[in-house]
Amino acid sequence: MTRTLRIGAGAAWWGDRVEPAQWSAERGDLDYLCFETMAEATVSAAQVRARRDPSFEGYDTYLDDRMRAVLPGCMARGTKIISNQGWINPEAAAKRVLHWLREFGHRGVKVAAVNGSLITDRVLGMTDRILENGQPTATLAPTLISAEAYLGAEPIVQALKEGAQIVITGRVADPSIFMAPMAFEFGWDPLDHVRIGRGNGLGHLLECGAQVTGGYFSDPGFKDVPEPWNFGFPIAEVDADGNATLGKVAGTGGAITLQTVKEQMLYEVHDPANYITPDVVVDFTTAQLEQVGPDRVRVTGIGGKPRTPTLKVSIGCTEGFIGEDMFFYAGPGALRRAQLAKTILQERFRIVGLQAEEYRVDFLGLNAIHGDATPANAPEPYEIAVRVAARTRTREEAAKVGREVDGMAVSGIGHTGKRVPHQDRTREVIGVWSSLVPREQVPWSIVHYES
Repeated sequence: MTRTLRIGAGAAWWGDRVEPAQWSAERGDLDYLCFETMAEATVSAAQVRARRDPSFEGYDTYLDDRMRAVLPGCMARGTKIISNQGWINPEAAAKRVLHWLREFGHRGVKVAAVNGSLITDRVLGMTDRILENGQPTATLAPTLISAEAYLGAEPIVQALKEGAQIVITGRVADPSIFMAPMAFEFGWDPLDHVRIGRGNGLGHLLECGAQVTGGYFSDPGFKDVPEPWNFGFPIAEVDADGNATLGKVAGTGGAITLQTVKEQMLYEVHDPANYITPDVVVDFTTAQLEQVGPDRVRVTGIGGKPRTPTLKVSIGCTEGFIGEDMFFYAGPGALRRAQLAKTILQERFRIVGLQAEEYRVDFLGLNAIHGDATPANAPEPYEIAVRVAARTRTREEAAKVGREVDGMAVSGIGHTGKRVPHQDRTREVIGVWSSLVPREQVPWSIVHYES
């Protein structure tokens, strides 16, 4: 097969910009537009919200925004969409996509929902060890909220084989979302680790969106990119062997260079020779990069090794609450006032009996990032934000942080600046743990709909 497949990135995370996906849908001449909108804690956070808000449908809260933006262009071009915006309810998300298809007058469009990633009800019987600390998985039982296995590309490929034009999933590994159309269109064997490895490597380059086109890259005066307020998202022109040229929509900001591609290639990769995905183990050490034109980088030779017999499971657990607030000082003497404020709060927490597993008082603008490693002779800032945070087992204890900061308004130090009105100053903490399960114990299923 000599034709080239054009695959565009539509999102790199839940809060990503919407306009670049719309530009690609309208002007990118795409065969596929793929959205990755999940982080490690996304499913757990969605489960927490669902517990307190029965009206929450369980899918990406920006699904409407994204579909309104891209469906007209995608339907006009015949571009297929693959997205993990289903979060904990892919079927509800698929039905919502149907709503927008009908609103735009598109009838007969086939939408598929991929289920199977959520294994909360049986995870403790499928795995016995936590990867991070080696403890028995059973120790998580009292605080378990959700568990989801990272599915690979196979269910998406199957949905495409069955005629789906839009595929909505829950937890699927980021690169697999982008590799699935390659495997489907080029007929790759799921055990062909050479091509599947190249495809997943390209998927890794695409899944972080603007990070290939200059996002999270700029350092003024050292690494400059044009129009960083106007980033386009990457588009891969892929051949049947899994080699590709990366580009973007003409007229968009940012840049695609050897530097931007190399930084993303190594981003979140612990071992470049063994980047493990559900589909394959990718080897980036054999990759060849070549700048073949302005904003065009050719990527060839990414390696692959046979896939593992297990799938990673992300396990979300409740881990108490965080209480947090801040106040401000400015002008000469800001630092000494902040230091006295810290002493006052330490004493107040003792008086009110704050039961905290840990708490900290940071001076934003001086030591909030480097902490104890901040040089003793660091220049005194002209203004300081004092951030106070405590981790507690109950919401009631966490609320004490805000109450004591409130007291600083009239019982504190001269020139204390407070935020008004009060925002929500307590939040539930979701801890994320990892484990492995045999892949044959995680079956998936597909539900089809038509607009």
